[in-house]
Amino acid sequence: MTLRDATATRQRILEHARRQFARHGYTAITVKGVADAAGVSPNLITRYFGGKEGLFLAATRVEIPVSTSFDGERSELGARLAASIVQRWFGAPGEDPLLVLQRASGERPEAAEALAAFLDANSLEPLHRYLRDSGLDDADARRRAAAIDAFVLGVSTRRRVLRAELGDPADLQAWLSATIQRLADG
Repeated sequence: MTLRDATATRQRILEHARRQFARHGYTAITVKGVADAAGVSPNLITRYFGGKEGLFLAATRVEIPVSTSFDGERSELGARLAASIVQRWFGAPGEDPLLVLQRASGERPEAAEALAAFLDANSLEPLHRYLRDSGLDDADARRRAAAIDAFVLGVSTRRRVLRAELGDPADLQAWLSATIQRLADG
């Protein structure tokens, strides 16, 4: 097997693993089930990832550029964040590592820790800094950032983890935009 084939196979395994972990959580997924879906031998999963735990950790590695949502005036923050959120939720719903972490966080302490660390580093703290730099005092910026973070996580949990209908993307985006903006403006 060439390096190129190995890379493509590894990526295919990860895509199927993300999809399955996102739909069913950690406990229900087996190495054999992921291997069958990816069209590979379970031995390849062991070789590339060391088993189910390593596969889960690789499938939940989150790298999302969120800094562009914080470029611009505060008066448009809700619109920028809502557009980014809706694009993520409707873009590749079965392969979203954040969804995998959300669903697995009740089963796996490391998933809950990884999700909290990601949200702190990529959502809460940048949002706090952005609001503070937009003219709010530090305490108010921190409270508003926490409110936005909790709102988005709550909506995400209700609609994605608990599998409530997401609804029309444009309607969802408009509602998220208005609500986030109200929270940002106080």
